[in-house]
Amino acid sequence: MSKRIGKSLVVNGATLVSEAVWNAELDGKHERLTEWLKSQGLAGVLIRRNENVAWITGGAVELRVLTPGETGVASLLVTAAGKRYYFTTENEAPRLHDEEFGALDFEPVLFPWWADDTAAAAAKLAGGTLGSDTPGVGTLVNLAFLRAALSESEITRYRWLGAETSASTVEALREVEPGMSEYDMEAITEEGLLRRGILPSVALYAVDERIFKYKHAVPRGRRLKQYGMLNLCSRKWGLAISITRFIYFGALPEELAARFNSAARVNAALLNATRVGATSAQLFKVAAAAYATEGYPGEERFHHQGGPTGYGEREWVATPQGTEVVVDRQAFAWNPSIRGGKVEDTVILRDGSIENLTATPELPVLSEAIVEGSTYAAAGVLVK
Repeated sequence: MSKRIGKSLVVNGATLVSEAVWNAELDGKHERLTEWLKSQGLAGVLIRRNENVAWITGGAVELRVLTPGETGVASLLVTAAGKRYYFTTENEAPRLHDEEFGALDFEPVLFPWWADDTAAAAAKLAGGTLGSDTPGVGTLVNLAFLRAALSESEITRYRWLGAETSASTVEALREVEPGMSEYDMEAITEEGLLRRGILPSVALYAVDERIFKYKHAVPRGRRLKQYGMLNLCSRKWGLAISITRFIYFGALPEELAARFNSAARVNAALLNATRVGATSAQLFKVAAAAYATEGYPGEERFHHQGGPTGYGEREWVATPQGTEVVVDRQAFAWNPSIRGGKVEDTVILRDGSIENLTATPELPVLSEAIVEGSTYAAAGVLVK
């Protein structure tokens, strides 16, 4: 077995994932990928999308320079014969060797920055039909199904990211005061993430009536009077976390409190139905039925209800005709909402149990919902 990663993953001075465990994760991924390539009659696959680069390298490689870009400053080639290469320009090569690929057994292929010839070089090295996760080079392939089931070491990294994102969110929520703008709320939350080496990837910060009016309320600078929402996604090692929390100054209106409790029960129904083999369409039906039971029939039409996450903020979302299927050790972020009240956490389905990665026990917890004997908690509103 060849060396994959020649180091352990150390965070804040503590070993999060040992070198041996990290290497085992990558060996398993490479074996699955090469077996799939052979089954598809492909000689290799060119990997350019950031989520796939992170997945195949165990989160050890980050190629983003343009933060929202789908691709980074290098491409990877994995062949059916088990060879591994990375293609980049000569000016990027020193840093990529020192900080990204130096401990990995990927062979570099370099070009001048003005003459990148990745496609031709990859096709030649593969020596046959080439797959690619981006259009324009060979057969277009979707590797999302390979990313779905998380390894134990991925779950370890995910737990750290969930805990740190939750801590940053709670810290920010406690700093929020009336008069702050939505931009202020975004700034204090994302500052806490960036200090932890975590990249913000979705920013939905809203106040007062905008929370009721818009499901995707991106910050627009309105100033907080009573009601504030921190709704965000974060990223590290390629993994994505989703979380939403709220704050209210004054007495929380009974009707709004009731909507939160109803949203929590819809969330509980979805979590209880998130089991191996369940389809996207079945989960959508569960959400629709739960809204109707709560007295809000058709609420599911106003916004998607979430779905699996992992290396994408949503790998897919539950739809009426969706055929995607839940697998074991898959992460999910359901986000049911009812006219101002919303519940959203990131969880993992593992061996039939749901583990919440973004629990915030220091904040109020809504009445725990019990579905078929299983109890599911959800975060309530911080009232000041």
